[in-house]
Amino acid sequence: MRRGLLPPACGWRICLLLLALTLSTACGYHTAGHTNTLPQNLKVLAVPGFVNQSQTFRIEQSLTQAVVHELTTRTNYQIVNQASDIADATLNGTVLTTSASPLTYDSKTGRVESALVIVSMKVSLVDRDGKILFQNPSYVFREQYQVSQELSSFFEEDSPALGRLSRDFAKTLVSDLLEGF
Repeated sequence: MRRGLLPPACGWRICLLLLALTLSTACGYHTAGHTNTLPQNLKVLAVPGFVNQSQTFRIEQSLTQAVVHELTTRTNYQIVNQASDIADATLNGTVLTTSASPLTYDSKTGRVESALVIVSMKVSLVDRDGKILFQNPSYVFREQYQVSQELSSFFEEDSPALGRLSRDFAKTLVSDLLEGF
């Protein structure tokens, strides 16, 4: 006589049931970059030059240019550079603040070795009927850069740092637009 709690056939059925339940429960995650939650009727996006309310010269141009490039390479939308009647939606951006602060110092000379650039923005995508399709009033991006210590080869690293920051911002923004975050 067997002393098990369940007959062997029941044990297999329970194992199969547990396996089926485990496989059928999904966590809700998906692979990034493979979703587009924007309305299907969008074909033309207007991306006018972003507004600059900061003290950083031409940063809005770098950010706008990076976003247009990212939209052009990752989507099939036609991109126009100003709001118009042909645009199905308009992407507006405003650079609110920029700042740079030292991160590390040379212990011998006391000079700054690396600095951190921080850019704060607000962004919205509005369709031609005025409906907000996407909005983020508080994008904050940071980029670290090294400061040259050699006076003979000194050049400002903040322009390349802002370029990297602009590209990172554009990648994140386009992903957020397409995936609805």
